[in-house]
Amino acid sequence: MERRKSETLGAVLSRVLAQSGLQSALNERRLIGAWPDIVGEVAARHTRELFIRQQVLFVRLDSPALRTNLSMQRTDLARHLNARVGAQVITDVRFV
Repeated sequence: MERRKSETLGAVLSRVLAQSGLQSALNERRLIGAWPDIVGEVAARHTRELFIRQQVLFVRLDSPALRTNLSMQRTDLARHLNARVGAQVITDVRFV
């Protein structure tokens, strides 16, 4: 009987997700889920919609003042969100 190289379950799942093309969709969901933790409770309450298209996170807010404030932090927000997911998921954040 020949012994095979053993792998952890996490490694096997990561490989299967990457091969099936589901890894990027999973990372996008994780990034959107991390939004309240990164921006805080107040901004999360004023967030009406989040979606990702072509590596850009679009955020719809109901507060013009908050939109202006967060727009000045776009680069930092993208960096923190990507770091939370552990992958380069987005390149920019746009407020609509």
